[in-house]
Amino acid sequence: MTPKSLGRWLALSVLVLVVLAMPEQSWAQGLPMVTTTQGPRGTQYSITLQLLALMTTLTLLPSLLLMMTSFVRIIIVMSLLRQALGTGQTPPNIVLVGLSLFLSLFIMQPVLSDVYQNAVVPFMNNGMSAERAMAAAEGPIREFMLKQTRQDDIALFMQIARKGEPLDAASVPFSTLVPAFITSELKSAFTIGFLIYIPFVVIDLIVASVLMSMGMMMLSPMMISMPFKLMLFVLVDGWGLIMGSLASSFTL
Repeated sequence: MTPKSLGRWLALSVLVLVVLAMPEQSWAQGLPMVTTTQGPRGTQYSITLQLLALMTTLTLLPSLLLMMTSFVRIIIVMSLLRQALGTGQTPPNIVLVGLSLFLSLFIMQPVLSDVYQNAVVPFMNNGMSAERAMAAAEGPIREFMLKQTRQDDIALFMQIARKGEPLDAASVPFSTLVPAFITSELKSAFTIGFLIYIPFVVIDLIVASVLMSMGMMMLSPMMISMPFKLMLFVLVDGWGLIMGSLASSFTL
């Protein structure tokens, strides 16, 4: 038995002993910290449940950020751009992720402002229950995803779920809308990446043809074409074009 497995076994044994050592009154009355009460504003949860929900939300926050915003399309386009330039790990991954994150915040600013004003502020002021706040926050996000999702992708996942054709946009389940949105984002990202690749592939073909005609078959075309690709990208203000095209590709 390894030290790690031994430590896990000891921790589990201690936990079982603590649970078994609890008085019978605790089992009969329930844990006092984990309670729900009915109030004038709906169901009120205890501090323990609120902290549990908060920690769960913080754990799922990266997935929500990746899968329900513009981050997916942006990071894929940036990665394809780096491969088209042939610069290896330049810019590094941390730069691409940070750039994609802040560009996503810029694009999602109207949606985030709507969620903050209609859901977060009323909930923090104790004027709205947690259920109503979640429903109010879902509205702007659902509207954003519906505008970016193709009808074919929604129909595909509705067919997989065997739920039939939706009557309108509001009748599309959220569990169906999210994978349809991700699929549409992947299609859009790879379409943009294909268009980005074309001029760089042309440069590679021209350099390879020139080297072949000069008899320099042992010289790597990538080593010669990369400075020309960088020069072309800088002269046409490539970063500005990429950022502007990505921002304008989202219809808000």
